[in-house]
Amino acid sequence: MLFEGLELVSALATLAACLVSVTLLLAVSQQLWQLRWAATRDKSCKLPIPKGSMGFPLIGETGHWLLQVFSKIFSHEALESYLPKIQLVIQDTLRAWSSHPEAINVYQEAQKLTFRMAIRVLLGFSIPEEDLGHLFEVYQQFVENVFSLPVDLPFSGYRRGIQARQTLQKGLEKAIREKLQCTQGKDYSDALDILIESSREHGEEMSMQELKDGTLELIFAAYATTASASTSLIMQLLKHPAVLEKLREELRAQGILHSGGCPCEGTLRLSTLSGLHYLDCVIKEVMRLFTPVSGGYRTVLQTFELDGFQIPKGWSVMYSIRDTHDTAPVFKDVNVFDPDRFGQARSEDKDGRFHYLPFGGGVRTCLGKHLAKLFLKVLAVELASTSRFELATRTFPRITLVPVLHPVDGLSVKFFGLDSNQNKILPETEAMLSATV
Repeated sequence: MLFEGLELVSALATLAACLVSVTLLLAVSQQLWQLRWAATRDKSCKLPIPKGSMGFPLIGETGHWLLQVFSKIFSHEALESYLPKIQLVIQDTLRAWSSHPEAINVYQEAQKLTFRMAIRVLLGFSIPEEDLGHLFEVYQQFVENVFSLPVDLPFSGYRRGIQARQTLQKGLEKAIREKLQCTQGKDYSDALDILIESSREHGEEMSMQELKDGTLELIFAAYATTASASTSLIMQLLKHPAVLEKLREELRAQGILHSGGCPCEGTLRLSTLSGLHYLDCVIKEVMRLFTPVSGGYRTVLQTFELDGFQIPKGWSVMYSIRDTHDTAPVFKDVNVFDPDRFGQARSEDKDGRFHYLPFGGGVRTCLGKHLAKLFLKVLAVELASTSRFELATRTFPRITLVPVLHPVDGLSVKFFGLDSNQNKILPETEAMLSATV
C-alpha cells in the first residue's frame, strides 16, 4: 500500500513538472520576438513596433515603403553587383581553410564566413580584420543570449545579451560614420546605401539609432540560417561524392572548370549561374532535407476549417517546414538525398503550391531568399572547382535542430589546397612553395 502511495505521489509530481515545463515553454515562446526586439533596440529610439511585424523593427504596415527598399536590396541588379564581392570573400575563406594545418570546425567557420559576407558585401564596411574578429565574437555573444528569459540580473543571459548589444552597436556606429564620410572609390551600391538613399527619397531621414537597428537586422538575417545551409551543403557533398563529381562535370560543360581540372579565370555572373541546372537541383535538395528553421508564424485572416477543426480569425498559427517536406506526397523517397528529383525529367516540386517552402510562403516569404541561394551556389561552385576536402572524423555527426539545424560537433573537415591539375597540396608542400628563396 505504501509502495502504491509512493507511486501515486511520484506520478503526480511528474505530471506537475510536465505542466510547469509546458507553461514555461508557452511563456517563453510568447516572449521570443519581444525579447529579440528588446535586445536590439534602445529605449531612446522612437520607431514604434509596426502592427503585425512580429518584432521586426523595419517591416510592417507602418513602414510599407521599407518593403520596397528591401525589394531593391535583393533585386536582380543588386545581386549582380554583390556577386563578384561574394565570390572574393568565399575564395579568400577557402584559401584560409586549405592553409590551416588541422581540420576546421565547418559550422563555426561558416558562421564567420556569413558574418564577413554581411559586413564586407551587404553593408560595405571597411573594418580591419582584427576589429572584425572582435565584432564577430561580440555578435556571437549577442545571438547566444537574444532569446534569454527577461530576467535582468547580474550574470544572467539577458544581461549578457544587453551588454553585447551595447558593445555591438558602438562598433556598428563607428563603421557607419566612417562609411558616411568616405564615399569615394565604390563601384556598387550596397544594402546600407540603398536603405539610406531610399529613406531620403521618401522624406524619412533615418537617425543613427535606426541605421544601427537596420544594420543589425540585415546581419541577423544573413547570419545563422545561411551558415546552417552552408554547413549542410558541405556535409552532403562529403557524403555523396558522385553528386560532387556530377557538379564538376556541369562546370566543365559550361566552361567554368577546364577539362584539366583548374578553374577558368574571371568572375561569375548571374546568367552563368542560372544556366547551371544541376547546381540548382543540389541547392534545392539541400534546402529540402536540411531546412535551417523548423517553421514560421502566421496570423489567421479569416476563420477556416482544417481536418475537422475550426481555426478562428485572429489566431496565431505555426506551420512546419520540415513536416511539410517530409509528408508532401509529391516527393518520392523523402529521406534520400537526390538532387535529380528537381531535374526537368521529374520536377517533383512543380506539382502543388506549398509542398516545397524552405523560405516560407505567401506574401511574407523570406525577402533575402535570392541572396541566400546565390551565396550557396557560389560556395558550391568554389568548393567543386578549387577545393578538396575530407571528413576528419570516423563518422558523420548527428544533427540538432536548435536554434537552427547544425551538426552537434560542428562538422570537422580537413581542406586541402589544389595545384593546376586539382591535386591536393599538403600543408608542408604549400609552405615550401610559398617560402622566399
